Amino acid sequence: MSSVIYTHTPSPVGSLLLVGSREALTAIWLMSGRDRRDPEPDWIESPKPFREAVRQLNAYFAGKLRQFELPLAPEGTSFQRRVWQALLGIPYGETVSYGELARQIERPSAFRAVGAANGQNPLSIVIPCHRVIGSNGQLVGYGGGLPVKSALLDLERRVAGKPARPTRPRQGVLFS
Repeated sequence: MSSVIYTHTPSPVGSLLLVGSREALTAIWLMSGRDRRDPEPDWIESPKPFREAVRQLNAYFAGKLRQFELPLAPEGTSFQRRVWQALLGIPYGETVSYGELARQIERPSAFRAVGAANGQNPLSIVIPCHRVIGSNGQLVGYGGGLPVKSALLDLERRVAGKPARPTRPRQGVLFS
């Protein structure tokens, strides 16, 4: 069994805890969010294996990277991994609802289960769970906090040259 290693890195949305093995990244936790995690006593602190992940995260926050290319090994159920794989298909600067994501994985009535799996995503930012919003257009549920989710979406929309996301859904607009 390989050792669990970790490092901390600063970011514009707060300190991040990166966790993994020498082969792959298994988790990224925002240290300011409700899902904050601390290193376990038997984990080994070592920034060297995370150099590429830190480089890519810095490029992402600088608006120079839209898609991460890192070896990932998130732990979860087969359903969770299916949802997390679908998250990787959400284009940079775009959002989808939990219902849309459920339809994409061919489980249209499982939007609550999709929401739960989204909430258990251990690789925030890299597996872009922040791109999932409520069906009414509102920001809902993000372990790092809604201000962080909003900041990530605003960064992506700005870099992608898209108009700013409305702060509340438009009223009285019919969609065809």
